[in-house]
Amino acid sequence: MTIMQKVYWLIASIGNLLALYLFSQTASLVNGMVLLFTLGYSVIGFYDLHFSRHNLNRLYPVVAYIRYFLESYRVEIQQYFIANDTEENPFNREQRSLVYQRAKNVRDTIAFGTQRNLLEENYLSLWHSMNPKHVLPDVKSVLIGSPDCKQPYAASYLNISAMSFGSLSSNAIEALNLGAQKAGCYHNTGEGSVSPYHLKHGGDITWQIGTGLFGCRTEAGEFCPELFSKTANLTTVKMIEIKLSQGAKPGHGGVLPKAKITEEIADIRQIPMTEDCISPAVNPECKTPFALLSFIQTLRELSNGKPVGIKLCIGNPAEFLCLCKAMLETGITPDFITVDGAEGGTGAAPVEFSNRLGMMCLEGIYFVHNALVGVGLRDKIRIIASGKTASSFDLLSKIAVGADIVNAARTMMMAIGCVQSRHCNNNLCPTGIATQDPARTKAVNVLDKSERVKNFHNNTLKSFYELVGSMGLDDPAKLMPQMIKRRSSNGLLMPVASLVEPLANNELLDNPSLAEPWQHWWAQSNAESFYVYDQYIR
Repeated sequence: MTIMQKVYWLIASIGNLLALYLFSQTASLVNGMVLLFTLGYSVIGFYDLHFSRHNLNRLYPVVAYIRYFLESYRVEIQQYFIANDTEENPFNREQRSLVYQRAKNVRDTIAFGTQRNLLEENYLSLWHSMNPKHVLPDVKSVLIGSPDCKQPYAASYLNISAMSFGSLSSNAIEALNLGAQKAGCYHNTGEGSVSPYHLKHGGDITWQIGTGLFGCRTEAGEFCPELFSKTANLTTVKMIEIKLSQGAKPGHGGVLPKAKITEEIADIRQIPMTEDCISPAVNPECKTPFALLSFIQTLRELSNGKPVGIKLCIGNPAEFLCLCKAMLETGITPDFITVDGAEGGTGAAPVEFSNRLGMMCLEGIYFVHNALVGVGLRDKIRIIASGKTASSFDLLSKIAVGADIVNAARTMMMAIGCVQSRHCNNNLCPTGIATQDPARTKAVNVLDKSERVKNFHNNTLKSFYELVGSMGLDDPAKLMPQMIKRRSSNGLLMPVASLVEPLANNELLDNPSLAEPWQHWWAQSNAESFYVYDQYIR
């Protein structure tokens, strides 16, 4: 018998005897409560010692529950009382505070200097100009649409990334969409299809077609052209995005836990309520490069020429070059490519997938940009950066390495009240944003939170344009990868583009003596298949 077990028996025996004695002397309410407490203590402890499945309860009866109680608040205690302003992940207190301040339209400056270690290895920074400029008003949007597109779309530099109805509550979706309408940006639906809450306020929409084909599938789960065309031709649907993978769980389909599946969500997605909604890892219409491009062409025709693009997280570079070769052979190109990063977020992901797979956003954007330049297609295809974006520097760095515009998801959630509690996957979101619990979702005031979305969008862009101007530029399109400096291990500042050699226009086609690793990746790629024979040789 352990010391704690002996202590339990001693307290239980003495406590019960004392409580019985007191109650026998005076049958008062207080003495009755003491007796009930000691009896309860004894019963719980007896159960722990003889029947509990937990080792701690058997060894430390009753007392073990104190540990479980404190552990249940570990994240909150760490976040509010222990962590400093710059050490939390995925977003630290400094980043969250910046989002909240800009969303509330209050002061977002700091005093007494930076808290960052400017000499830290891999720290990113900029070199300013002695001749600051103002960004011109006529370059504050980006036109998306290849020559094959009949309805090009002028997009903001900052937009709301993919978050589906199901993952988020109806009020959260409404607040984001109304915020997009007020801010003049678009709102990506996520893979859960276009819901009534995406349409209610008239904000511009990018409709994401996930691997489950929600919103445009037959009862058998196959693509339905009629259903797609009906939704794609709505006035508020401005672009179509085919999701191949996402940064937080590349190689894995989307996951909506059954705890969050309501009858309405099941009806919109055409799925059962009795099990987790797990999308396939591979889009059934996009199993080869040629099939993917054919699907793009089909969706473009069915939507009467609206911009159609793809979303993916970059893994093996040679596989993306397979797609580039297929574009050259068919002459079909997407209007845009959304590049997600391994640091991206999601409502539910296997730990190993989220921690270990995929390129970071900056790496992926830099690679895709150069690959498209190398095959002479960059002028036809826009690049949209996804991943972690909290500040105007995050926005600027993605555009500098090759993106045209940027999508943000988690910080838009913060703008409407998210506190990074990380309960998105269990329907227990304390702010009513990532839950389908009606008692919680009513906390999201649509009108109030939409104003915060607009404020965060506008204030972040205002800071972004000022940052661009401080570098001596009057147009964000003039940003270049070498303008972003990374602190090396020897303390020197090096351009972020120094590790992989940038390509000149058509260099993958015209230069037989390509530098590594481009030569190796290009030799591996095959227009007919995403399969790369020696993909593990680097």
